[in-house]
Amino acid sequence: MNRIKEKFVLLKKRNKKALIAFITAGFPDLPATARLVLSFEKSGVDIIELGVPFSDPLADGPVIQEASAYSLKKGVNLQKILNLVKKLRKSTGIPICLMTYYNPIFRFGEKEFVDQAVISGVDGIIVPDLPPEEAREFIRYADKSGLINICFIAPTSSGERIKAISKKAKGFIYYVSLTGVTGKRNNLSADLKTNLAKIKKFTSLPVCVGFGISGAQQAQEASKFSDGVIIGSAIVDKIRKNLGSRSMVERVAKFVRSLNV
Repeated sequence: MNRIKEKFVLLKKRNKKALIAFITAGFPDLPATARLVLSFEKSGVDIIELGVPFSDPLADGPVIQEASAYSLKKGVNLQKILNLVKKLRKSTGIPICLMTYYNPIFRFGEKEFVDQAVISGVDGIIVPDLPPEEAREFIRYADKSGLINICFIAPTSSGERIKAISKKAKGFIYYVSLTGVTGKRNNLSADLKTNLAKIKKFTSLPVCVGFGISGAQQAQEASKFSDGVIIGSAIVDKIRKNLGSRSMVERVAKFVRSLNV
């Protein structure tokens, strides 16, 4: 069974919600990324989402954009990230997803990417600019290879759209809690509970909330109505604020522990 599916089965048995942590791979460098992943596992994170740096990250706000640009300047690319995951698999079995835009996959080659991702130990792929209608061949090959393509649902998605996506979705559904880009927000969307209930009418898959969750209070609130929370910008910002510090990993891990849902 795929590690993501196994994790949600285990969480359900324990009556717990998933904590999914996003970090930009290569920010501040790849060895630090590896240390962060291992420290997050010890800090209660259930699933790791590694962001693949890209020059035009249309779904990301300024914090992740800056981290992505920083990583690109250091020469981090998709192949190096796959190599990193392969090395991590010697030390951890934590589920790992890659969040990337379609261009790096296209340049890499869809089948070659899926093959190498599976060999490296990647469990899931999140591609915000590749809607299911445009990804039939990619999804078919990923499904055949055991790589889970994780689908998005937005606040603006109609009932018909939610139903269509739910039929194609595997692993979990990524609910984008607000319109706009990633980034910290002061408050959760007022219609979060209503929208999550609507989605759950169409699917038995776990539904996890991302975009805009900034701290422990918001994480706890979102987890009341969902099966998990995805936190990225707040974690990446914590890394940014501790660049150059010998205790960066420990400080970020401490912040992550405070987010446990």
